Amino acid sequence: MVQEGASSVTSSPLQFFPWMSLSPGLGSPFPWLRELKSEERGLCLIHLLVACANHVAAGSLENANIGLEQISHLASPDGDTMQRIAAYFTEALADRMLKAWPGLHKALNSTKISWVSEEILVQKLFFELCPFLKLAYVITNQAILEAMEGEKMVHIIDLNSSEPAQWINLFQTFSARPEGPPHLRITGIHEQKEVLEQMALQLAEEAEKLDIPFQFNPIVCKLENLDLESLRVKTGEALAVSSVLQLHSLLATDDEMLRSNINSPSMSKNLNTNRLHRVLQTNQRTLGEWLEKEPVQIYSPSSDLASPSPLSPLSLAPALKMGSFLTALRALSPKLIVVTEQESNHNGPTLMERAMEALNFYAALFDCLESTVSRAPLERQKVEKMLFGEEIKNIIACEGLERKERHEKLEKWILRLELAGFGRVPLSYHGMLQAGRLLQTNNYDGYKIKEENGCLVMCWQERPLYSMSAWGFRRYD
Repeated sequence: MVQEGASSVTSSPLQFFPWMSLSPGLGSPFPWLRELKSEERGLCLIHLLVACANHVAAGSLENANIGLEQISHLASPDGDTMQRIAAYFTEALADRMLKAWPGLHKALNSTKISWVSEEILVQKLFFELCPFLKLAYVITNQAILEAMEGEKMVHIIDLNSSEPAQWINLFQTFSARPEGPPHLRITGIHEQKEVLEQMALQLAEEAEKLDIPFQFNPIVCKLENLDLESLRVKTGEALAVSSVLQLHSLLATDDEMLRSNINSPSMSKNLNTNRLHRVLQTNQRTLGEWLEKEPVQIYSPSSDLASPSPLSPLSLAPALKMGSFLTALRALSPKLIVVTEQESNHNGPTLMERAMEALNFYAALFDCLESTVSRAPLERQKVEKMLFGEEIKNIIACEGLERKERHEKLEKWILRLELAGFGRVPLSYHGMLQAGRLLQTNNYDGYKIKEENGCLVMCWQERPLYSMSAWGFRRYD
């Protein structure tokens, strides 16, 4: 883990590193870089990455290029945690730099092909190798089961319908009800038709085996283009909504709208300040322990750092798309909505804020993945490159509508959902017990689940990585 390396350096060339210039005039540090121990190398990579990100943010491409060259002598996609993280962060920073020359950037990316089959594979690998999605599905299903007690017609809207294992488990639980299973309808939303076709096939087969009356309603579209009024919720249906790592993508549209209206003096009036103070009475989290123990110098102030921090309670930007989506969702009168999101703030307005948060968050993700799967297997490398690496690139290299990975922390999701008129529903204690058994029986050492004000956070060691919260269309004050 990163913090171990970051706190153990006492006497080495690294003690002089924070003041080292990246200018070529001071000569190359490459010879001693190669001789560093793992802990020293990790701290060195942190300093180099932060310095390089500062140069990219300031538009100092020559110095950023020197930094990338230095990092390349230490980073490796098959090294230790920090070496692997550095490899993907340098790729993201380089991609952002290349966008200064749109023609060059387009030419280098013009022949890249994204295969649907590979996207499905990497999502399934993440589901199998790490417990986070399994935990989210178990807890979501238990919450749905309890909310739907006694209901004869159940309709579930799955905002990212890609993993049949979640609903197969729910089928089995519903079939064991003393009163028998309900008539079940699942509306699956995904932008890939092939994914929904596989979902429909597998779920229909399982429903037939268990003799469950079942209907699958596929909707091929991106979440931001979904018309909730077209879902046709039927009279008498009890409605539940499952959102696993999806809602944050709607913030991209809001950011684009905010940029186009940034000079409007009326924008700040859209927030209810009193409720804002009431909801955000939680402790503000800092960056990871490893950055606290070994403070990293922010080298050169730039215009990128001049904006107010998004960690301020009053920094929740007006969100028309998100607000209208949640309002339309509430108009469907769902009995339950379960929201799972990344527990990190990757939606800051500046590159440096996002880079620091992402460095901490993905260090923990890479670390826990390595603890579950040894360094060599191809499966781990695929998840890191095709899933984590692409998320890092989106957070670091993209802006505007292109930046979809706009993860925010639980306190902001609580605020957004309460402002939309939802009331918090405490997540099931029985669901937590089931999740705990899943971790124990599968020997997922180091993973933890914690309760926070009726919500849950999933942690690697003590570092929260994902949050879960449940909501109803009525208030539960």
